[in-house]
Amino acid sequence: MTLQLPSLTAERWVNSPPLPPEDLRGRVVLIDIWEYTCVNWIRTAPYVKAWHRDYADLGLTVVGVHAPEFEFGRHAENIDRAIRDHGLTYPIAIDNDFTIWRALGNDAWPAKYLFDANGRLVDRWVGEGAYERVESEIRRLIEIRAPRTKLPPVSPEAMAFATTGEPSYLGITPETYLGADRGAPGTFTVTGDWRSSGEYVELASGTGELALPFNAGEVNLVVDPGTAGQAAIQVLLDGQPIGDERGADVGPDAVARIDRAAMIRLVANASRNDYLLSLVTDQPGFRAYVFTFGP
Repeated sequence: MTLQLPSLTAERWVNSPPLPPEDLRGRVVLIDIWEYTCVNWIRTAPYVKAWHRDYADLGLTVVGVHAPEFEFGRHAENIDRAIRDHGLTYPIAIDNDFTIWRALGNDAWPAKYLFDANGRLVDRWVGEGAYERVESEIRRLIEIRAPRTKLPPVSPEAMAFATTGEPSYLGITPETYLGADRGAPGTFTVTGDWRSSGEYVELASGTGELALPFNAGEVNLVVDPGTAGQAAIQVLLDGQPIGDERGADVGPDAVARIDRAAMIRLVANASRNDYLLSLVTDQPGFRAYVFTFGP
């Protein structure tokens, strides 16, 4: 049976009043299931923003559906700051109870569902990539909806992707969860007074070190500074303060300073070798959730 566009019943909406089915009738609809700390969604966000920019006036409605992976992702202040930080201006449905997620039969972040002007599902894409195909389908459905529509050129973002293609993730360290629920023994070590919860490891007192062997060009970490609201993390690569390989959230002093629950970029443009990443902090309550990697 063909999936029809479900009623978008959400806890609340950002950038838009609630969108009942009658408001979407006759529109091409792209639903983007996202989570603000998910690196895979962060990499797709520029393309989704481009489609809203280029096609909203031609019959496309983009709806971002935020479903939380971690408990802090349910908090309005965190979601709303992420919406501002990422410059999202299209309608956002806050799906804390996974109502829309379940209605779509979704099972992953990020995922995109494209519906035609009659509300029928045309295609679904999970994860990164395929941006040129998504945009091609958007353009096709807009032309079917209104055959005389003058379409703009294909977005520069999709054109650039079609030229460069998807980078290879072959051989890089896999996503590494740190909490007891999904953590794999032996993938990381902690030194100091840490406690483990289902979603995270947390520094209980004193100074603690979190160490991770990896092979990747990029390393990110989902963190929460805890009740203090801020934390400083010294970043070491093979025992030395990180230098040219530091990610965007690490300062020249090899320290990452965080003031919210978020994904932070620790390592960037590293050569593909085996490294040891060490993170040192003395902020009690600091929580680390999951490491993610890129080529």
